[in-house]
Amino acid sequence: MLLVSPACRGVYLQTIDPNPVDFSARGSYASCFQIPLSVSQRECLMRLGTVFCFNQKHREQTSFKKRHVSTQNVDLPPILPKNKKKPYPIPFKQIQEEARKDKKLAQMGIEKQLDPPKNGLLVPNLIPVAYQVIDNWKLLIKGLAQLLHVVPVFACSECGAVHVSNAGHNIRDCNGPTNSQRRGSHSWVKGTINDVLIPVESYHMYDPFGRRIKHETRFDYERIPAVVELCIQAGVEIPEYPCRRRTQPIRMMGKRVIDRGGYLREPDKPQTSSLSSPLAELDTLGACERHPPPTPEDIPKIAQETMDAYEKVRLGVTKLMRKFTVKACGYCSEVHVGPWGHSVKLCGEFKHQWRDGKHGWQDALVDEVFPPNYVWHVGDLKGNPLTGNLRRFYGKAPALVEICMHSGARVPQRYKAMMRLDIIVPDSQEADMVA
Repeated sequence: MLLVSPACRGVYLQTIDPNPVDFSARGSYASCFQIPLSVSQRECLMRLGTVFCFNQKHREQTSFKKRHVSTQNVDLPPILPKNKKKPYPIPFKQIQEEARKDKKLAQMGIEKQLDPPKNGLLVPNLIPVAYQVIDNWKLLIKGLAQLLHVVPVFACSECGAVHVSNAGHNIRDCNGPTNSQRRGSHSWVKGTINDVLIPVESYHMYDPFGRRIKHETRFDYERIPAVVELCIQAGVEIPEYPCRRRTQPIRMMGKRVIDRGGYLREPDKPQTSSLSSPLAELDTLGACERHPPPTPEDIPKIAQETMDAYEKVRLGVTKLMRKFTVKACGYCSEVHVGPWGHSVKLCGEFKHQWRDGKHGWQDALVDEVFPPNYVWHVGDLKGNPLTGNLRRFYGKAPALVEICMHSGARVPQRYKAMMRLDIIVPDSQEADMVA
């Protein structure tokens, strides 16, 4: 009897023994005879002693489920170069295709279809999310200000590096203006709350769809935290910072707004003192002076509440940014909450002379509105300082997560891989023997 290989081409008529043969033991040859036939067709073929062989590839069994294996270690966050523009969050070809579609509809005289909140209306199911973000933002500032009285934090006076320990590290990675004189060593000073929770401010606008902010009128608008401005536009009501609530959607044709309901004058703000201002609780300025040091018994509880508030704020900002438009400069750290960026000429980063100081606006990321500020992970605050020749064994974590961890809070699972908790840091002499 001749066996036909599965790599055969076309259809072959093969004579075999009419006695039944178990082909399951022949491995890949059994796949040649898997032909859907009825009972009468099978009996006829057995009497004739023939079988058809088709060129059919063996199909692997894909019914099993792949197990999700958690990552042991992940790469540290990359440091973007300052002599290049930031990459676009959305592929540039996709941006061009959408622009062509809008331009084609505008040439045909068809209005652009806008859904809330792109048309100026609120999204009802996101209003509770905005209030939750504001409440956790207050709790985050209060808890961090109390923990800074207990956990030592150092910051470099020349660059933005931060280190959570009893002393600064010895890793020479300073990129400040005078780093060549110090051979890359940091100039450590006592850190503040703004070094841990980087303040990202934005212009507050009564009508985000109104007149664009000009360079000459920039002092007519107040600067508040970008997280707070995002929550205000999402539905949070703060009397000192009113926002226009539309009942009729705006209409756009291409990039041009054809109906925005007119321009309204911003109402007068109530006169309040700086201490009783709502921004005092929403701003990091003077937070350590407002909140006294906690008792040793309350430190773990405050640390866990602060950690939970940090995660809730980040999750809430992510949900809001999926609907509300936030713009960020592709060269500097400027952020603007609104459908389009402002026209203030204050960008001083790469090739700002070519742009006359104007910002290069693009869609913002969550890390640009609520930056994590990664720092080196330290297992023991009272241990030896970190050295540069062992930096490949060190992990990183957001500065607030590092502070809360040393105060007794549980570390979320998604930060453990980057912190490299399972790696034992060798001595300087043992590091030379590591492959």
